[in-house]
Amino acid sequence: MNSSMINAGVTMSELQKRLDTLAHNMANSQSTGFKKRDTSFTDLLAQQVYNRYNQKGEAGRLTPTGIRVGSGARVSDTSLNMKQGVLQTTNRSLDVALAVPSHFFQVQGDDGVIEYTRDGAFYLRPTGANTLQLVTSDGKKVLGNKGAITIPSQYKEISIGQNGNISVTLKDGRVINNGNLAVVDAINPQLLQAVGHNFRIPPDVFARQVMRGVVNQDIAIQQGALEMSNVDMGDEMTDLMETQRSYQFNARTITTSDQMMGLINGIR
Repeated sequence: MNSSMINAGVTMSELQKRLDTLAHNMANSQSTGFKKRDTSFTDLLAQQVYNRYNQKGEAGRLTPTGIRVGSGARVSDTSLNMKQGVLQTTNRSLDVALAVPSHFFQVQGDDGVIEYTRDGAFYLRPTGANTLQLVTSDGKKVLGNKGAITIPSQYKEISIGQNGNISVTLKDGRVINNGNLAVVDAINPQLLQAVGHNFRIPPDVFARQVMRGVVNQDIAIQQGALEMSNVDMGDEMTDLMETQRSYQFNARTITTSDQMMGLINGIR
Protein backbone atom coordinates (compact mmCIF):
# COMPACT_ATOMS: atom_id res chain seq x y z
CA MET A 1 0.00 0.00 0.00
CA ASN A 2 1.51 3.35 -1.04
CA SER A 3 1.59 6.53 1.02
CA SER A 4 -1.33 8.18 -0.82
CA MET A 5 -3.65 5.32 0.17
CA ILE A 6 -2.44 5.43 3.77
CA ASN A 7 -2.93 9.21 3.96
CA ALA A 8 -6.42 9.00 2.50
CA GLY A 9 -7.47 6.08 4.70
CA VAL A 10 -6.30 7.75 7.91
CA THR A 11 -7.96 11.05 6.98
CA MET A 12 -11.28 9.34 6.13
CA SER A 13 -11.33 7.74 9.56
CA GLU A 14 -10.89 11.15 11.21
CA LEU A 15 -13.45 12.81 8.92
CA GLN A 16 -15.96 10.25 10.14
CA LYS A 17 -15.45 11.59 13.68
CA ARG A 18 -16.32 15.08 12.45
CA LEU A 19 -19.43 13.73 10.74
CA ASP A 20 -20.47 12.10 14.03
CA THR A 21 -19.97 15.41 15.87
CA LEU A 22 -22.01 17.33 13.29
CA ALA A 23 -24.78 14.74 13.45
CA HIS A 24 -24.86 15.06 17.25
CA ASN A 25 -25.10 18.86 16.99
CA MET A 26 -27.91 18.71 14.45
CA ALA A 27 -29.85 16.11 16.45
CA ASN A 28 -29.83 18.48 19.44
CA SER A 29 -30.68 21.67 17.55
CA GLN A 30 -33.96 21.88 19.49
CA SER A 31 -32.59 20.78 22.88
CA THR A 32 -32.91 23.47 25.54
CA GLY A 33 -29.56 24.82 26.71
CA PHE A 34 -27.55 22.55 24.42
CA LYS A 35 -24.02 23.65 23.51
CA LYS A 36 -22.58 22.52 20.19
CA ARG A 37 -19.10 21.10 19.72
CA ASP A 38 -16.55 22.31 17.16
CA THR A 39 -13.99 19.98 15.59
CA SER A 40 -10.40 20.99 14.76
CA PHE A 41 -7.89 19.09 12.64
CA THR A 42 -4.10 18.90 12.59
CA ASP A 43 -1.50 17.18 10.39
CA LEU A 44 0.05 13.90 11.38
CA LEU A 45 3.78 13.17 11.05
CA ALA A 46 5.24 14.60 7.82
CA GLN A 47 8.59 14.13 6.07
CA GLN A 48 10.46 16.67 3.96
CA VAL A 49 12.18 15.06 0.97
CA TYR A 50 14.90 17.04 -0.81
CA ASN A 51 15.81 16.12 -4.42
CA ARG A 52 18.19 18.93 -5.27
CA TYR A 53 20.31 17.74 -8.15
CA ASN A 54 21.10 21.18 -9.55
CA GLN A 55 21.53 23.55 -6.62
CA LYS A 56 23.48 26.08 -8.74
CA GLY A 57 20.56 26.37 -11.11
CA GLU A 58 18.22 27.21 -8.21
CA ALA A 59 19.82 30.53 -7.43
CA GLY A 60 17.09 33.10 -6.80
CA ARG A 61 14.39 30.46 -6.39
CA LEU A 62 11.30 31.79 -4.58
CA THR A 63 9.30 28.60 -4.06
CA PRO A 64 10.10 26.10 -1.25
CA THR A 65 12.50 23.30 -2.08
CA GLY A 66 11.75 19.62 -1.75
CA ILE A 67 8.53 17.65 -1.36
CA ARG A 68 6.53 17.39 1.84
CA VAL A 69 5.15 13.89 2.34
CA GLY A 70 2.47 13.71 5.03
CA SER A 71 0.68 10.89 6.84
CA GLY A 72 -2.83 12.31 6.75
CA ALA A 73 -4.83 14.39 9.23
CA ARG A 74 -6.39 13.71 12.61
CA VAL A 75 -8.93 15.35 14.91
CA SER A 76 -6.87 17.43 17.31
CA ASP A 77 -9.69 18.80 19.44
CA THR A 78 -13.46 18.68 19.89
CA SER A 79 -14.20 21.83 21.86
CA LEU A 80 -17.37 22.96 23.59
CA ASN A 81 -18.81 26.10 21.99
CA MET A 82 -20.11 28.32 24.83
CA LYS A 83 -21.80 30.89 22.60
CA GLN A 84 -25.07 32.17 24.10
CA GLY A 85 -28.22 30.65 22.63
CA VAL A 86 -31.36 32.62 21.82
CA LEU A 87 -33.64 33.29 24.81
CA GLN A 88 -37.19 32.24 23.98
CA THR A 89 -40.06 33.60 26.08
CA THR A 90 -42.39 30.92 27.49
CA ASN A 91 -44.21 32.89 30.25
CA ARG A 92 -43.96 29.79 32.47
CA SER A 93 -42.89 30.61 36.02
CA LEU A 94 -40.61 27.56 36.39
CA ASP A 95 -38.74 28.25 33.14
CA VAL A 96 -35.55 30.22 33.76
CA ALA A 97 -32.70 31.16 31.43
CA LEU A 98 -29.13 32.13 32.23
CA ALA A 99 -28.02 35.30 30.44
CA VAL A 100 -24.29 34.84 31.11
CA PRO A 101 -22.75 32.30 28.66
CA SER A 102 -20.38 30.73 31.20
CA HIS A 103 -22.92 30.23 34.03
CA PHE A 104 -24.50 26.88 34.93
CA PHE A 105 -27.22 25.62 37.27
CA GLN A 106 -26.26 22.89 39.73
CA VAL A 107 -28.36 19.72 39.88
CA GLN A 108 -27.98 16.42 41.71
CA GLY A 109 -29.06 12.92 40.73
CA ASP A 110 -29.89 9.94 42.89
CA ASP A 111 -26.21 8.95 42.94
CA GLY A 112 -25.39 12.18 44.79
CA VAL A 113 -23.02 13.47 42.11
CA ILE A 114 -23.40 17.16 41.28
CA GLU A 115 -23.98 17.96 37.62
CA TYR A 116 -24.17 21.22 35.71
CA THR A 117 -26.76 22.30 33.18
CA ARG A 118 -28.04 25.33 31.28
CA ASP A 119 -31.46 23.75 30.75
CA GLY A 120 -33.71 25.84 32.97
CA ALA A 121 -36.97 23.95 32.35
CA PHE A 122 -37.79 23.03 35.96
CA TYR A 123 -40.73 21.16 37.48
CA LEU A 124 -42.18 20.36 40.91
CA ARG A 125 -42.22 16.85 42.38
CA PRO A 126 -44.03 15.79 45.56
CA THR A 127 -41.57 14.71 48.25
CA GLY A 128 -43.73 14.39 51.34
CA ALA A 129 -46.47 16.06 53.32
CA ASN A 130 -47.04 19.66 52.19
CA THR A 131 -43.73 19.96 50.29
CA LEU A 132 -42.69 19.94 46.65
CA GLN A 133 -39.18 19.67 45.28
CA LEU A 134 -37.78 21.63 42.36
CA VAL A 135 -36.38 19.17 39.79
CA THR A 136 -35.21 19.02 36.19
CA SER A 137 -37.12 17.33 33.37
CA ASP A 138 -35.27 14.06 34.09
CA GLY A 139 -36.00 14.19 37.83
CA LYS A 140 -32.71 15.52 39.16
CA LYS A 141 -32.83 17.87 42.17
CA VAL A 142 -32.16 21.54 41.50
CA LEU A 143 -29.74 22.86 44.10
CA GLY A 144 -29.89 26.16 45.91
CA ASN A 145 -27.43 27.83 48.24
CA LYS A 146 -28.72 25.58 51.06
CA GLY A 147 -29.10 22.32 49.17
CA ALA A 148 -32.14 20.91 47.37
CA ILE A 149 -34.91 23.48 46.85
CA THR A 150 -38.32 22.68 48.36
CA ILE A 151 -41.54 24.63 47.85
CA PRO A 152 -44.62 24.53 50.12
CA SER A 153 -47.48 22.70 48.42
CA GLN A 154 -49.83 25.57 49.39
CA TYR A 155 -48.04 27.95 47.05
CA LYS A 156 -49.95 30.35 44.82
CA GLU A 157 -47.10 31.89 42.88
CA ILE A 158 -43.35 31.34 42.49
CA SER A 159 -41.12 34.26 41.59
CA ILE A 160 -37.45 33.87 40.62
CA GLY A 161 -35.52 37.14 40.60
CA GLN A 162 -32.73 38.19 38.29
CA ASN A 163 -30.15 37.24 40.94
CA GLY A 164 -31.69 33.78 41.42
CA ASN A 165 -33.66 34.63 44.57
CA ILE A 166 -36.78 32.44 44.94
CA SER A 167 -39.87 34.03 46.51
CA VAL A 168 -43.01 31.98 47.12
CA THR A 169 -46.44 33.55 47.60
CA LEU A 170 -48.76 31.26 49.59
CA LYS A 171 -52.51 30.97 49.16
CA ASP A 172 -53.07 32.91 52.39
CA GLY A 173 -51.10 35.85 50.98
CA ARG A 174 -47.87 35.33 52.90
CA VAL A 175 -44.58 35.66 51.01
CA ILE A 176 -41.64 33.52 52.04
CA ASN A 177 -38.04 33.46 50.82
CA ASN A 178 -36.81 30.07 49.61
CA GLY A 179 -33.18 30.99 49.13
CA ASN A 180 -31.29 31.31 45.86
CA LEU A 181 -30.54 29.08 42.92
CA ALA A 182 -26.97 27.80 43.11
CA VAL A 183 -25.25 29.22 40.02
CA VAL A 184 -21.59 28.60 39.20
CA ASP A 185 -19.22 30.01 36.62
CA ALA A 186 -17.28 27.67 34.31
CA ILE A 187 -13.74 29.03 34.14
CA ASN A 188 -12.55 26.06 32.06
CA PRO A 189 -15.61 24.47 30.40
CA GLN A 190 -13.46 22.34 28.07
CA LEU A 191 -12.67 20.07 31.04
CA LEU A 192 -16.34 19.22 31.58
CA GLN A 193 -17.55 15.73 30.74
CA ALA A 194 -20.89 15.44 28.93
CA VAL A 195 -23.46 13.18 30.62
CA GLY A 196 -26.74 13.22 28.73
CA HIS A 197 -27.91 16.84 28.60
CA ASN A 198 -25.78 17.79 31.61
CA PHE A 199 -22.08 18.00 32.43
CA ARG A 200 -19.92 16.55 35.16
CA ILE A 201 -16.42 17.28 36.40
CA PRO A 202 -14.28 14.19 35.68
CA PRO A 203 -13.03 12.40 38.82
CA ASP A 204 -9.39 13.12 37.97
CA VAL A 205 -9.94 16.89 37.77
CA PHE A 206 -10.15 19.27 40.74
CA ALA A 207 -13.45 21.16 40.87
CA ARG A 208 -11.72 24.50 41.45
CA GLN A 209 -9.98 24.08 38.08
CA VAL A 210 -13.34 24.08 36.30
CA MET A 211 -15.97 25.88 38.38
CA ARG A 212 -16.15 28.77 40.80
CA GLY A 213 -18.99 30.30 42.78
CA VAL A 214 -20.90 33.37 41.62
CA VAL A 215 -22.04 36.16 43.92
CA ASN A 216 -25.70 37.17 43.64
CA GLN A 217 -25.04 40.52 42.00
CA ASP A 218 -23.21 38.82 39.11
CA ILE A 219 -26.05 36.40 38.34
CA ALA A 220 -28.33 37.26 35.41
CA ILE A 221 -31.48 35.10 35.22
CA GLN A 222 -34.62 35.67 33.18
CA GLN A 223 -37.78 34.02 34.47
CA GLY A 224 -40.39 32.83 32.00
CA ALA A 225 -37.82 32.11 29.29
CA LEU A 226 -35.57 29.28 28.09
CA GLU A 227 -32.22 29.35 26.34
CA MET A 228 -32.40 27.54 23.03
CA SER A 229 -29.59 25.46 21.54
CA ASN A 230 -26.73 27.47 20.04
CA VAL A 231 -26.63 25.18 16.99
CA ASP A 232 -26.99 27.11 13.73
CA MET A 233 -28.44 24.66 11.21
CA GLY A 234 -27.11 26.71 8.29
CA ASP A 235 -23.54 26.47 9.59
CA GLU A 236 -23.93 22.79 10.40
CA MET A 237 -25.24 21.97 6.92
CA THR A 238 -22.35 23.89 5.35
CA ASP A 239 -19.81 22.02 7.49
CA LEU A 240 -21.57 18.74 6.71
CA MET A 241 -21.31 19.25 2.95
CA GLU A 242 -17.68 20.33 3.26
CA THR A 243 -16.83 17.22 5.28
CA GLN A 244 -18.67 14.94 2.86
CA ARG A 245 -16.78 16.45 -0.08
CA SER A 246 -13.48 15.90 1.74
CA TYR A 247 -14.49 12.31 2.46
CA GLN A 248 -15.36 11.74 -1.20
CA PHE A 249 -12.07 13.28 -2.33
CA ASN A 250 -10.05 10.95 -0.11
CA ALA A 251 -12.11 7.96 -1.21
CA ARG A 252 -11.38 8.91 -4.82
CA THR A 253 -7.67 9.11 -3.95
CA ILE A 254 -7.72 5.48 -2.81
CA THR A 255 -9.54 4.41 -5.99
CA THR A 256 -7.07 6.26 -8.22
CA SER A 257 -4.07 4.82 -6.38
CA ASP A 258 -5.51 1.33 -6.72
CA GLN A 259 -6.00 1.83 -10.46
CA MET A 260 -2.41 3.08 -10.85
CA MET A 261 -1.04 0.04 -9.04
CA GLY A 262 -3.20 -2.17 -11.24
CA LEU A 263 -1.69 -0.59 -14.36
CA ILE A 264 1.82 -1.10 -13.01
CA ASN A 265 1.16 -4.73 -12.15
CA GLY A 266 -0.30 -5.27 -15.62
CA ILE A 267 2.89 -4.17 -17.43
CA ARG A 268 4.68 -7.12 -19.05
